[in-house]
Amino acid sequence: MKRFAVTGPESSGKTTLAIALAEQYAGIFIPEFARAYLEQKNGLYSKEELDVIAEKQLALWEEVSAEKILFCDTEMLVLKIWSEFKYGTCSTFILEAFRHQQFEHYFLCRPDIDWEEDPLRENPEDREELFERYLSELKKQQIPFTIVEGSLENRMNICADIITK
Repeated sequence: MKRFAVTGPESSGKTTLAIALAEQYAGIFIPEFARAYLEQKNGLYSKEELDVIAEKQLALWEEVSAEKILFCDTEMLVLKIWSEFKYGTCSTFILEAFRHQQFEHYFLCRPDIDWEEDPLRENPEDREELFERYLSELKKQQIPFTIVEGSLENRMNICADIITK
């Protein structure tokens, strides 16, 4: 099974890209569990609840067929960076989950598209700063990644070069 992570700051096109890739390659789209969780809680959460979100995200990955290619809309780097940004620290559970998650490649979405208002989104002004945090962490950890930017068509073309190799 091949797994690809679609990562990046809020409103950078992660979900749209992950769905489109899953459709293009007859794969499986794994949604961001945090969205479903936060919708039930009217967007309110504590730092400790990030571990619950992480556990449920990991469980979603385990539920799918090993025969399909997976496109994951978010992963543990999102939770790590968000926790550090919002709370100044990250739990050991999320850090360990991040260290052990395995993806063929990460697609880092540049926030060069318009912000889409959403009651669950918190930081329209900090997307570029958050993007730089993602970029720095991926480089630091020597994780294979590609920056995707521009239109959906352009993003799909960038991803195609990696996926088909």
